[in-house]
Amino acid sequence: MSMADVRRLVDGDGGRFIYVAAALAALNGLLFGFDTGIISGAFLYIQDAFVMSPLMEGIVVSGAMAGAALGAAVGGRLSDRLGRRRLILLGAGVFFAGSFLMAVAPSVPVLVAGRLIDGVAIGFASIVGPLYISEIAPPRIRGALTSLNQLMVTVGILASYFVNYAFADAGAWRWMLGAGMVPAVVLAVGMLKMPESPRWLYERGREDEARAVLRRTRQGGVEDELAEIEETVQKQSGTGLSDLVEPWMRPALIVGLGLAVFQQVTGINAVMYYAPTVLESTGFGDVTSILATVGIGAVNVIMTVVAIALIDRVGRRALLLVGIGGMVTTLGVLGAVFYLPGFDGVVGWAATGSLMLFVAFFAIGLGPVFWLLASEIYPLSVRGSAMGLVTVANWLANLIVSLAFPMLRSSVGQSWTFWLFGACSVVALAFSYRYVPETKGRSLEAIEADLRENVGTTPAGAVGERSDD
Repeated sequence: MSMADVRRLVDGDGGRFIYVAAALAALNGLLFGFDTGIISGAFLYIQDAFVMSPLMEGIVVSGAMAGAALGAAVGGRLSDRLGRRRLILLGAGVFFAGSFLMAVAPSVPVLVAGRLIDGVAIGFASIVGPLYISEIAPPRIRGALTSLNQLMVTVGILASYFVNYAFADAGAWRWMLGAGMVPAVVLAVGMLKMPESPRWLYERGREDEARAVLRRTRQGGVEDELAEIEETVQKQSGTGLSDLVEPWMRPALIVGLGLAVFQQVTGINAVMYYAPTVLESTGFGDVTSILATVGIGAVNVIMTVVAIALIDRVGRRALLLVGIGGMVTTLGVLGAVFYLPGFDGVVGWAATGSLMLFVAFFAIGLGPVFWLLASEIYPLSVRGSAMGLVTVANWLANLIVSLAFPMLRSSVGQSWTFWLFGACSVVALAFSYRYVPETKGRSLEAIEADLRENVGTTPAGAVGERSDD
């Protein structure tokens, strides 16, 4: 991205305020990422504090996923009823409570309860963060701004790895888990002065407030955008969740649910949750394993920045296909690292390199593209609820994978576990090529209009064939 592009982004399309609002809302992603990463390092020491079976180990790690599925199930409706901003504030408070409970947990059941509470907040955050940004952002830069949420997920993961490393020598897992209270407070304080989504305000009959928000986040075309929103709201009169199974909505539902499941069954969060444990099995010590995951986290952040720079230029679909293709290759190599003889002495570094490449390809494809498309392809009247539905599917798939991973490793071995993820990635690649549309440069209202005309979700990406730029 050139300096001219940077200046255009900062000074155009609503000035600096839109970037402040988007960055603060993206802190929802930081909570999401922090919880994902913090358990991976803390778990090495939780195992020493409590005696657990492989099943119980999976329950401790996956407890947050169960809570997240619950949070996503109710979060979509709450975002439609309470508003996007209020749900962000509520989620920050819930995350603070869960992090505190984990930090003081005297037993495994209390620790699992804290993980569940944290998970509910993550379920809220995974819906409302990208939803809020997509509805407040100008169409020209919506992809980049909405992808800030995924960038903050990776920043949260990396920050948690640094926290893990800081407390690793002391084995202070309670401090690791309790550190999650800090970003929760920052998010809550930051969102207190942010506006509500203009689309949500307009749908609630608060046209003047919606106009005021658009004027703060646009440098022109406010009345035209309001007219688009009004037309969409009128078309949606009398619509509801039942629309999700209507023929015109089914392609979008298939895309959302398919990508939600594939994002997890291809193995990304198994890697994020258990990377130190996997690397420790290669002969690395506890501290070295955690330090190696810092490098993995750094790659995740860097490649997400690359994706943000490209997603409104190259498009969503192209990045998705390239990313999944790379995941297929690296998972095959990763399985071979643990299967083939002759890796003694270097297996840890070979595994670390393979994990880095796998995460890099995820970070330019399935990572940001799923959340962005999920915030773009559903009609306004059910957007929050539709995102809730696909996010529930995402978290349930995450729950199954994170719960099963320890048992898979112990039963079929690490090689076949990673090859299984690779097979799922092959299916994900075929699905994406066949069904995922291109939405680059389209307003949310135009995307919905295309869906209603049955041209918005063709495999060739008809949505992206026209541009509002």
